[in-house]
Amino acid sequence: MEEEASLMEDLEPPSCSHDSFRSKFYRDVTDAEWNNWRWQLKNRITRFDELEKFLILSDEEREFNMHSKTMFPVAITPYYMGLIDRENSKQALRRTMIPVVDECFHSEQESEDPLNEDADSPVSGIVHRYPDRVLFLVIDFCSAYCRYCTRSRIVGSRKTHKLDPMRWQKGIDYIKEHPEIRDVLISGGDPLTLSSNGLEWLLSNLRKIPHVEIIRIGTKVPVVLPQRINNDLIRVLKKYHPLFMSIHFTHPDELTPETQAACKKLADAGIPLGSQTVLLAGINDNVDTMKQLYHGLLKIRVRPYYLYQCDPIVGSAHFRTPVRKGIEIIEGLRGHTSGYAIPNYVIDGPGGAGKIPLLPEYVVGYEGNDLLLRNYEGQICRYPDKFENKISM
Repeated sequence: MEEEASLMEDLEPPSCSHDSFRSKFYRDVTDAEWNNWRWQLKNRITRFDELEKFLILSDEEREFNMHSKTMFPVAITPYYMGLIDRENSKQALRRTMIPVVDECFHSEQESEDPLNEDADSPVSGIVHRYPDRVLFLVIDFCSAYCRYCTRSRIVGSRKTHKLDPMRWQKGIDYIKEHPEIRDVLISGGDPLTLSSNGLEWLLSNLRKIPHVEIIRIGTKVPVVLPQRINNDLIRVLKKYHPLFMSIHFTHPDELTPETQAACKKLADAGIPLGSQTVLLAGINDNVDTMKQLYHGLLKIRVRPYYLYQCDPIVGSAHFRTPVRKGIEIIEGLRGHTSGYAIPNYVIDGPGGAGKIPLLPEYVVGYEGNDLLLRNYEGQICRYPDKFENKISM
């Protein structure tokens, strides 16, 4: 009741970003319903016949439907559907959410679990790959399903987001038994689709473990379900500092007034916010798009953190770019904008190798004791490096 009552307190001033969409498709929906995150979840678009109500489907999108019984399911919140272009099947946000027949093409290099997370899972829900931190997968449900999802093998397998207290307790017990774990990343699925009570149970039990110093939450909810970031959720989150949040942003079109307001609430609650963006062919694989996204994020106090090379999950070839494209983007940002706007470009190494940073080559070599460096304009400068142990080229 407390969570539901807070909904009325959390209504933001009406935004023009969805006015025409709502008047066309949701004219009988009140502001209270539209701004209720549970209403948004209940009314997700999950079937192809529903998509045809909102979109003029392309041949590639229709052809996917012939295979959809065995493929990663579709789910889009009404809010996010309002950002998707009705006619243009090449629109960036549309391509991230609406499946096409290319997903049915699989190669030998692709895998359902390319990061080999299952092999590093000592108990259900825990991935312990790095020495001092674990990934805690607490739910297999998201409010919206990205077509390039690394965990599509487990995410979206159920239509409802029921909790699994036994799995949670096993994860908590494992963390308690391993004092080397100082950092816990709560992910899934999307943990912010949990009830406030469920999330508080997790956070409070993790905070009771003396050696857990930092708790992080990975989520896309502020982007696809900003209505969830209400006063009740903020009340819970701000009790468990130090708490960090990594938000999955893809494109500057996601920086709506609603998402900006959600990030403001989180930042005002003292939660450091970072962004995680997947590099996607034809969607955000150019400097101008990334610069617009990262500048927009900084204005709402979200620090660009990671730019991920798209993982080789099954059916992802049409999303993946050459690695050189990511390096070109970093090179196009370095020196041309502030350092705060430049993320770490990484490959999450296939087979469980972990995150591997990739950078343009700025070290040219040596002349005598001088280290030759290339700057962002291509100019060569010298640094007097008089130590014997020179950089291995």
